[in-house]
Amino acid sequence: MLGAIYGCYDFAKPSNELKRILQEDKIVIATEYGANSYYLQNDQPSGFEYELAQGFADFIGVKLEIKPYYSDANMLKDLQHQRVDVIASQFAFSAETLTQFKLGPAYQYYTHQVVVHRNARSLSELDQLSGKVYVQRNSQQAAILQAQLPETDNDALNWQQVDQYDDEELLLMVAEQKIDATIANSALVNVMRRRYPTIKMGLDLNFSAAQQWLLHPHQDDSLLGALLEYFGQLQQSGEFSRLIDKYFGHIREFDYVDTRAFLAAIEEQLPTYQPWFEEYSGEFNWQLLAATSYQESHWKRNARSPTGVRGLMMLTLTTAKEVGIQSRLDPEQSIRGGATYLRSLYNRIPARINDPDKLYFALAAYNLGLGHVEDARILTQRKGFDPDLWVDVKQHLPLLKQKQHYQKTKYGFARGDVAVKYVENIRRYHDSLMYISQQ
Repeated sequence: MLGAIYGCYDFAKPSNELKRILQEDKIVIATEYGANSYYLQNDQPSGFEYELAQGFADFIGVKLEIKPYYSDANMLKDLQHQRVDVIASQFAFSAETLTQFKLGPAYQYYTHQVVVHRNARSLSELDQLSGKVYVQRNSQQAAILQAQLPETDNDALNWQQVDQYDDEELLLMVAEQKIDATIANSALVNVMRRRYPTIKMGLDLNFSAAQQWLLHPHQDDSLLGALLEYFGQLQQSGEFSRLIDKYFGHIREFDYVDTRAFLAAIEEQLPTYQPWFEEYSGEFNWQLLAATSYQESHWKRNARSPTGVRGLMMLTLTTAKEVGIQSRLDPEQSIRGGATYLRSLYNRIPARINDPDKLYFALAAYNLGLGHVEDARILTQRKGFDPDLWVDVKQHLPLLKQKQHYQKTKYGFARGDVAVKYVENIRRYHDSLMYISQQ
């Protein structure tokens, strides 16, 4: 999808900084290791900031050299000494730090949240904070505490700025009760509570902050101009909404009981079935097949429903015959049959649709039927949205429950809202399995 906006920038008169990058055929972008920035998944670079960085490099037509850091201070130092061209980071730099650099366009907003252990009481005011509290050094979170809770005002509070831990580690320390609280941005909290279900938001500080890329303060505006054009076209094309949905759209809802049950099932039930998930996953990764199975049956081999579906992959009798399996209650046969069926749905989605959207449509069809998914795509297009983007179609799938809409479709009534939740649940389970399997 990003390819549709590449090559759109006018390079007729590139000035100093941009011209240098074009001549060198390379842009060096710094970021940090982290769940929302940059990480390796199956030995391939991934992450929200990484995809934005790769998209920008493609947009201006140069190669990307990504430089991941463990230290925000080292990132800033390298930008000051012009060893990198841009910082693309989810780190919440303090306002004082931001004034020392040229800033790109704001592209994401979040709030800061006090995060505590699930057993701790929630707060109504920040001055109720007590115990051992760690925040990252020179961050917006540290600035908030410095402004509102001077270190000498509260004997019950011991808060410190640290640089030996990143935000993800601080959230883990809260989960393990090694510290009493930290402050993190809402996007990261939404991601990490799937991994550490014993953390919770103790207080939303209602402090809205913008995410922006950082550039060297004394360079000309040519690179900034290209960034403005790039982010503008990302928004206009719908690609930015797709990226937001890919990394953050499925994690806003959180169910503590379900998450704990899922993590327990990974320990107790998954090892029995994992070899078959791996064997029959084919072009999908095994974690996706396992996530789909958990959503269907919670990995219960004898699962049954009143509608007649059975087994680990909850196949209908008709589907079982189509994919050539004899017993839906046999775990290996069920996994093989479910993988074959999912693959057939995926291959029937129009080839022009890119992943991950194509995969999301196939998962929705596994739950709802391909005909209903096509009905929803047609409804989406009629209302002026993109029928090839999951982020648009999932807003219109619930319309299949409404008579004024489903009476105009080929396949009629369907519980489209259930299919949306079904896909989002699988995405959350898949994320957790990918994280755990790579530890």
